[in-house]
Amino acid sequence: MAIRVLVIDDSASARAIIKEMLALDSEIEVVGSAPDAYVARDKILELRPDVLCLDVEMPRMDGITFLKKLMIYHPMPVVMVSSLTREGAKTTLEALASGAVDFVAKNHTHLYENEEQMARDLIAKVKQAARVRLFARKEPKRAFFDSSLPETTKKIIAIGASTGGTQALQGILGAMPPNCPGIVIVQHMPSGFTRAFAKRLDSLCEIEVREARSGDFVEIGTALIANGAYHMAIRRSGHRYFVELGEGEKVTGHKPSVDVLFNSVAEYAGANALGIILTGMGADGARGMRQMRQAGARTIAQSEESCVVFGMPKVAIELGGVEEVVPLEAIPLRALEMIEEMSQR
Repeated sequence: MAIRVLVIDDSASARAIIKEMLALDSEIEVVGSAPDAYVARDKILELRPDVLCLDVEMPRMDGITFLKKLMIYHPMPVVMVSSLTREGAKTTLEALASGAVDFVAKNHTHLYENEEQMARDLIAKVKQAARVRLFARKEPKRAFFDSSLPETTKKIIAIGASTGGTQALQGILGAMPPNCPGIVIVQHMPSGFTRAFAKRLDSLCEIEVREARSGDFVEIGTALIANGAYHMAIRRSGHRYFVELGEGEKVTGHKPSVDVLFNSVAEYAGANALGIILTGMGADGARGMRQMRQAGARTIAQSEESCVVFGMPKVAIELGGVEEVVPLEAIPLRALEMIEEMSQR
């Protein structure tokens, strides 16, 4: 049975382009379109779509407000279609935090060589959205770190995430105390969004969160998020870790790649590291997590029931790189318990 899609956008030309792109795949059927949230509300009830493609800026009711209401009264998978601008990035990130599964950039020249490439991305994300499970969110348990433990940059936390990761990371980082070990993160996201994402998290968390720059040290109480245009790896200078950003081809289908980060953590931090692999489509990070585990690191995978997409954690578990499978809301506390256990060895 075809995936039924409703396209919501105030621009008639944008609706037509999105419909044409989705029509390229025989497994997708665009059952209707709407110019605003009020028309969309009626068409959702009438047409019963499986997935919505939703614009961010619309008249009468903006896309974020509509999305929040939708997730309360009629939760369903949503792919945002957003402009890759400074303000657009901020709004799109709010949409992801409010329950959207993923997004596609409208002004494709920033991300795509041509419309065909954009169409492939849109089709893939709509198909993935049709498979996700929506679940009631649970707040992560507040994590407390024993302040009597010696503060040291020898311990490091590395996190990899993809689809659904923006919400998961907000929960985990928001529960981290100011004296937690330094954190390095790869979240699959275009470069135009990673800086805005880091700023958003920084405003919500006790720890400092920022987009990484080459040479940044991995400090206590700080999380560094990879720039969406570069691979990120850690290196070591004496007892301190620092990050290095680099060009290069995609690894495991991505740049930045979780595998690149995790492999470097295995090499330079070994048993002093904790790896966490979160919700996401595909297998990026699975081999790197196995390398970390073989190097003596502790490792956690997000549980299936708390994942938006149980892809990356599933493969990591199958490859033998995961020590413990933990629900999202319990990850912050369990992560810091593991760090304490590592410190007592």
